[in-house]
Amino acid sequence: MKLLMVTVVEQFEKQVMNLFKKAEIENFSGSDIDGYKNPVALRMKSSWFPSEKGGIESSLFFSFTDDEKIDVLFGLIEDFNTKLETNNPIKAVVVPIERSI
Repeated sequence: MKLLMVTVVEQFEKQVMNLFKKAEIENFSGSDIDGYKNPVALRMKSSWFPSEKGGIESSLFFSFTDDEKIDVLFGLIEDFNTKLETNNPIKAVVVPIERSI
């Protein structure tokens, strides 16, 4: 079992959930996050005007799952990213789990 983490801009959130379904990853969690591409965006976040938005609305999905399903998902993500017309690809990482309860 490994920890799979996927980040995506909000615009592609539904597509990521469909990719999880195709990879048969049925159990996962998600959270809204702000994404940043450079240090300038971080300075904007701490501006004098708190109503100004500093980051890009994004989502983080994570799941404890098996290698086989991760391999399928990575293939689907690679295919999805090759067809993108934006500079916001889906990103995914896998973290090995040494111990769990």
